Amino acid sequence: MIEAAVVASVAASEHRTAHEIKHNQQTKMMDALAAYSWFGQLSVVVSVVAVCWTMVWQNLEHIRLQQFFARNINRRARRLAAIVDPYLSLTFEEYEGGRIKSSDAFKEVRSYLTTVSTRDVRHLRAECAGTRDGGADKLVLSMAKGEEVADAFRGATVWWFADAVPPPRDAVPYWSRAERRYFRLEFHESHRDLVLNHYVPHVRRQGRAIMVQNRQRRLYTNIHREDYDDGWYEDVWTHVPFDHPKTFDKLAMDPAKKKEIMDDLDMFRNGKEYHNRVGKAWKRGYLLYGPPGTGKSTMVAAMANYLDYDVYDLELTSVKTNTELRKLLIETKSKSIMVFEDIDCSLGVAGKRRSKEEEDKDVEEDMADGDPRRPGKKDARSKVTLSGLLNFIDGLWSACGEERLIVFTTNHPEKLDPALIRTGRMDKWIEMSYCDAESFGFLARMHLDGEDAEGHELFGVARALLEEVNMVPVDVGEHLTRKSVGDDAGSCLARLVAALEKAKEEEAANKPEAAAARAEEDGKKGV
Repeated sequence: MIEAAVVASVAASEHRTAHEIKHNQQTKMMDALAAYSWFGQLSVVVSVVAVCWTMVWQNLEHIRLQQFFARNINRRARRLAAIVDPYLSLTFEEYEGGRIKSSDAFKEVRSYLTTVSTRDVRHLRAECAGTRDGGADKLVLSMAKGEEVADAFRGATVWWFADAVPPPRDAVPYWSRAERRYFRLEFHESHRDLVLNHYVPHVRRQGRAIMVQNRQRRLYTNIHREDYDDGWYEDVWTHVPFDHPKTFDKLAMDPAKKKEIMDDLDMFRNGKEYHNRVGKAWKRGYLLYGPPGTGKSTMVAAMANYLDYDVYDLELTSVKTNTELRKLLIETKSKSIMVFEDIDCSLGVAGKRRSKEEEDKDVEEDMADGDPRRPGKKDARSKVTLSGLLNFIDGLWSACGEERLIVFTTNHPEKLDPALIRTGRMDKWIEMSYCDAESFGFLARMHLDGEDAEGHELFGVARALLEEVNMVPVDVGEHLTRKSVGDDAGSCLARLVAALEKAKEEEAANKPEAAAARAEEDGKKGV
């Protein structure tokens, strides 16, 4: 009995153990299913949230949420910096528009500081002033780079700094190794309105007045130059002082014609309101034509002295491209005369205008050869086209600046392209002719000052010969110039008469040959 009870107890225990194991297995399976269901629900929720966040973020990008937060952070940082450093700055750079045009404001500030900086600055730069009003020995002083000077205006103190930004290390030397010079004005934040609305306009007005006072008229030529002068600089124009002595009072020309030119120049100089009213650029073109030695260049000098203008003598054959020509125009100042001497000998401006296909062919050749501006390029020919020159004179870029004369000189106006010398480009034609009786009398009085040249018997002889023989004023003046201490009116007039008689004989001897040449040419045309 006992053994049977033990066996039954063991069997029951094993049955309970098997039942518990099975129950545990079922419980684990249910837990696993529950966990799987929870993870499935969680993944669905995460997916929904991700989709919603993507949609919301795409909409937030339109309102630039990141920039919004960054802007607010920066604003608060600036307010904190203003508490620590309450000073503002205003910078006047040397060039505007990416180094295309010199800044007028920079020049005005520099001129203004020539008076302010001489008080406290330790290192100064000296330049010669203009020669007007007996200022031949006067110097214009300015502050050197790295200097600082204080100025006072209506109880406010401001500080000026002169400095320069070095060029990029990888800059191509041809384009620019020049430093970017600038003036920086610093002032207290409480004086912001006073400085910006009153002090800066005051500086510019005073600077312009000082520029006029210290102005030295210059003769420019288009020689590209890079050098070091208180920092690297680059100039497309090189200049020297313009001190030509020729004036209209010393110009051998018919008085009526001379007065007509002077009146025309006066109308141009005082014509700002007129040009604005009719919508024209404030410029005017003059064509000076005539044989060599008739005084075309001296006429330009007389015009410059009469108007008190600078002179830009542009050598067109040294300009490589139309773009370079345009940059030269941009860098010219107002109140100036741009001179193209012997324009008929420059480039392809004579005769028939080149076609667009021919100009495009030249451009293609430049592209095949590489960069035409590269130093050492073998083909140094100018690629300036007639179209580029026309746009330079009368195109949109010609309105950059004002009160500017454009002067062409030529010995052969008939060879020039009609488009180049039409009205609107060359507005006034001035013929510089051979010496006539009126001009001869003027030259005799000027060269033989103090003597009664007109009362000399050879005066009438020379005057009569000048009506028969063509002689340019420069040759007449040379013969009338005293060559030694013993020369007088008689010897000078005798020398002129001898030259005129010789020229008359040569002209008579050449007449048959000239007539034969004309007949032969007419015969070829007839055939």
